[in-house]
Amino acid sequence: MARSGLTHLDAQHKPKMVDVGAKEVTLRSATAEARVRLPATVARALRASGHRTRKGPVFDTAIIAGVMAAKRTHELIPFCHPLGLDSCDVEVAHPRGGDIVVRCTVSVRHRTGVEMEALTGAAVAALTIYDMCKALSHDLEITAVRLLAKAGGRRPFKRAGGGKRR
Repeated sequence: MARSGLTHLDAQHKPKMVDVGAKEVTLRSATAEARVRLPATVARALRASGHRTRKGPVFDTAIIAGVMAAKRTHELIPFCHPLGLDSCDVEVAHPRGGDIVVRCTVSVRHRTGVEMEALTGAAVAALTIYDMCKALSHDLEITAVRLLAKAGGRRPFKRAGGGKRR
């Protein structure tokens, strides 16, 4: 680790990819969440249509986009290692009177974690929902893109409150 404590900087403070070659291969997992806030009229219209727009099934399309994005995270985030994911599960829920909640859980047996893959999957699924609903309104908002939990590495993490909205 560089003297600064930041893992992606060398001793001269130049950016670098972390060398994970000496780390132990372990099962690593991460869960991230993103929320899409809709105006009440859009939420009602989506529910009434079975979560379909003229572009097609919103939630199914978002799930596919989230999985595709998680698998390609290393192509989007410069210092992420390319990983052959063991699993990627994207769930989309639209509770009555609430935001659309996207959760992405990723796992891999590797030397590096998958929190960026989970965050990317959740964020791209939320962006897909925005894209498919923008014809109904541009007053949509993607909020609370955050890591909920990670396991299998040196520093496990679990968000206090179980990831419930505050």
